[in-house]
Amino acid sequence: MTAASSFLSELRDSLNEQSARIRREFEAKSDGQAAVQQRTRLIEEILHKLWREFISGDDSAGSQSALEHPANFALVATGGFGRGWLFPYSDIDLLFLFSDRETEQAFKDPVRRFSQELWDLRLKLSPASRTLSECERYDPNNTEFTISLLDCRYLAGDRDLFRRLRDKLIPKLVMRESKALVPGLAEVTRERHAKHGLTLYHLEPNLKEAPGGLRDYNVACWLALISAIDKLHDWPEGSPLRAPLRKQLASALEFLMSARCFLHFRHGRDENTLSWEAQDEAAALKIGAPDAEQLSAADWMRIYFSHARTVQRAVTQLLEEIPEAWSALYRQVQSWRSRLSTSDFSVVDGLIFLQQPSALQDPEVLLRLFHFMAHHGLKLSATTEMRIEQALPALAATPPRGAELWLYLQETLLQPYAADALRAMHSLRLLTLLLPELKLIDSLVVRDFYHRFTVDEHSFLAIESLHRLKPSQSEWDKRYGELLSELEDPELLYLALLLHDTGKGEPNGNHVESSLHIANRAMDRLDVDPKERAEVLFLIGNHLEMSAALRRDIFDPATVAAFAEKMGTPERLKMLCLLTYADVKAVNPEALTPWKAENVWQLYIAAENHLNRSADQRVHADINDEKLARLRLLAPFAKTRLKNFLEGFPQRYLLVHTAEEIMRHVQMAEELARDPVQVELKRGRHWYELTLVTKDRPFLFATLAGVLAAWGMNIVKANAFSNRAGTVVDTLHFTDRFRTLELNLSEWARFRNSVMSVLLGEADLEKMLRDRQRADKGAIAKVKVETKIEFDHECSETTTLAQVITQDRPRLLHRIASCLSDQKCNIEIALIDTEGQMAIDTFYLTSGGKKLTADHARQMEKALFDELKSE
Repeated sequence: MTAASSFLSELRDSLNEQSARIRREFEAKSDGQAAVQQRTRLIEEILHKLWREFISGDDSAGSQSALEHPANFALVATGGFGRGWLFPYSDIDLLFLFSDRETEQAFKDPVRRFSQELWDLRLKLSPASRTLSECERYDPNNTEFTISLLDCRYLAGDRDLFRRLRDKLIPKLVMRESKALVPGLAEVTRERHAKHGLTLYHLEPNLKEAPGGLRDYNVACWLALISAIDKLHDWPEGSPLRAPLRKQLASALEFLMSARCFLHFRHGRDENTLSWEAQDEAAALKIGAPDAEQLSAADWMRIYFSHARTVQRAVTQLLEEIPEAWSALYRQVQSWRSRLSTSDFSVVDGLIFLQQPSALQDPEVLLRLFHFMAHHGLKLSATTEMRIEQALPALAATPPRGAELWLYLQETLLQPYAADALRAMHSLRLLTLLLPELKLIDSLVVRDFYHRFTVDEHSFLAIESLHRLKPSQSEWDKRYGELLSELEDPELLYLALLLHDTGKGEPNGNHVESSLHIANRAMDRLDVDPKERAEVLFLIGNHLEMSAALRRDIFDPATVAAFAEKMGTPERLKMLCLLTYADVKAVNPEALTPWKAENVWQLYIAAENHLNRSADQRVHADINDEKLARLRLLAPFAKTRLKNFLEGFPQRYLLVHTAEEIMRHVQMAEELARDPVQVELKRGRHWYELTLVTKDRPFLFATLAGVLAAWGMNIVKANAFSNRAGTVVDTLHFTDRFRTLELNLSEWARFRNSVMSVLLGEADLEKMLRDRQRADKGAIAKVKVETKIEFDHECSETTTLAQVITQDRPRLLHRIASCLSDQKCNIEIALIDTEGQMAIDTFYLTSGGKKLTADHARQMEKALFDELKSE
């Protein structure tokens, strides 16, 4: 073994041994700050040894003089490494600093070897090479590099060169460029927040990048440091953060560092997302909370959100308080808002200050403050927040309640920025003081792989989505906005949204029933009028009703009639429609697809028409007449063929397809004599759409679902129809799990041909499915969904409805449809829906052209349960 290889082998052994020791100590004590400091020192030692070996040329053990050579070249830690924050698997940010280009060129090969040895040690190096003069230039397209210099720290090489960088160049750069540097940092921060939905309340948050995470802590420090250097014309002594703020952030930093170390050790890489499994382990190990009693995952996440909230408040205040951080438009708006001052409150740069510091001793002033905030879209100054926190203990002794509190609350709920005011009240613990019932959902994580936010944030988002309807330019939003403007008592809708999911904070049980009990208690506290209370309870008790109705054939008059009769009045129907819109939209950014928004609206219109029968007849006639007139216009010489094609299709077919789509189906049907299977594939905004036109036959729908499953496609929506002549029009919407079609245009033809070959009996579907099953093997469901099967013989005059709720999995639709066909059932209509990992599939069935008998339904139910039990 050569001397060089022996040196590197010893270095590798030392790194592995010390890394293992750091991990053992962390697992014993869960001290993230200690682990980070030890990791930083370990990497520094390795860098020093490599510097002596490859850069200075003096490998004398522990030689300090060798570390300070050569001249005109320095090794500088930046970013997280510069701060001394080297997490177990985070990047090592290094700056190779040269006095000039000649020196940089002279050390090109040694630097390459130095870096290569680090990579060979499997360390993640993030290097940058700059001359001193290059560091002096600010690049607005690379704000991150200049910001990284704020954390610069000497490691090795020419100390004088480093001092010139830190003591002279950086303060000069910051003073000269602060008016560009701060807006650049603010813009990068706001863009990052936007990527995370502008909220810290994610169910599986990224504790580094999400609002309230470690990156925000750094931003707060950078903003304070830039401001201090700009004022002092030099580096400040100690932390630039104000002492009260530094104290608030200390415990948050300690927790977040421990949690990030835990994630790194758990995954063996730079992983920063708190997945549900990680939350379970962190709670069991009491990461960041060693003195706590036994913690559930939900308890532990509440601790996380509490700390993240502290960090987010700090960075938000600094972004608001430093004028350089404002955009030009924001500056203009804040200047206008400064004219909004009243006798109680003054507005300076968009921040609310109290005219009299002692004013909050009067609870009415406190309630007026948040109404003022909700009306104008302003933020509280740090001073005002501190005054509120000081006033809370006295307020808690005799909190306001009764009709007076309800008056202020409803007026606040009606204001355009109500959600922001509610969030501020919640963050300051005022909202739960006024309505203790909301403590149950404070930062509550409910795991269903459908919702993306905590329960409290979901409720605020739902309220916010309704207030955003008015200024929206979206056609759909305008429709719902008009509906909102027609409400007689919109405050009741907002109160229902605030309370509709409080029952999720109760262990076990039906959350709707629990929410009703909790809402009753809250309205006792508010002394809500009995008539108003009944409306709020109706909305909460039925807040899932419209979503459930969408899983039926909403063009079936019987379905519409049953739903409309539950609503009772047009006003309740309007409020429930808007509540459903807001509730779905607040689930996650993708939940309210255009298709779902349209179906909610269609159900609303149909139910409204049912409640007003003359309007119902006219609207349905208009829809049908308009559609048929459009069809006749498109095919003036094909009236007979069109009539024959449409004969026997359910009304739903005519309503869910456009006139152009129907004419395309007619054309495809006419081609069946030449090619018995007609397939068309299109790419939509949210999914792919496959249309099949062919003659009906046993197992047709099951076979089609099987082909898609064999290709790894995930079916999210489907419609299956047949006419009197036995022509089938099936439309399946699916997502491409493996992006096969997106990345390989040539696969479109192969996919289409594969569908046709299977349906023509020319390809072996079972072999394709076996191959796919082997590829998918090993996937474990994170949420267990209990299988439920329901039959309804009364909802339709001609068919039996079967609804299957079960765990979503590959091949699911194929298995269910095959089972139905095995039991001699014909699928007249199929409605497919998926929420997270829960599949909700509804089928309208006949057997021998008639409804299923009760015995047949029981037999069918047993067969489905047996099929879904087997894997």
